Amino acid sequence: MSDPYQKFFPVSWDQLHRDAKALSWRLASGGPWKGVVAITRGGLVPAHIISRELDIRVIDTICIASYDDQTQRAPKVLKSVDGDGEGWLIIDDLVDTGQTGRIVRERLPKAHFATVYAKPAGREIVDTFITEVSQDTWILFPWDTEPQYVKPISANHRPD
Repeated sequence: MSDPYQKFFPVSWDQLHRDAKALSWRLASGGPWKGVVAITRGGLVPAHIISRELDIRVIDTICIASYDDQTQRAPKVLKSVDGDGEGWLIIDDLVDTGQTGRIVRERLPKAHFATVYAKPAGREIVDTFITEVSQDTWILFPWDTEPQYVKPISANHRPD
């Protein structure tokens, strides 16, 4: 099978912080919130930033494993959350195909679901997001990367 990701979108720690803070601005008028539910692992850092900005002290997690490296697999719920989500914010870094989001929505149907980044296939799952990226883009989060040389874009488009 060919790689479905044709483009890469590197996100620095500074950019992630700015984008999570921008998401906080959008969510600020929606409270008061009982707490935040972070979808692990990607939602942990944005959930921390958002909970700080919105002065939310109660943070829980729903743990779902759905990726092996860059390959999506059948999601497995490792830890859930009680209740229907009323008054709670669900936070994740990204909604991609919506596979994980649908599981969370089923478990917490009354929660407000927010992600920092959204792809078209999963966009309808979330209530609020900041940045949309194309479906064929792999987001390189700062916790998954390290600095290294990268060829210029033009090098990938030269005739052989």
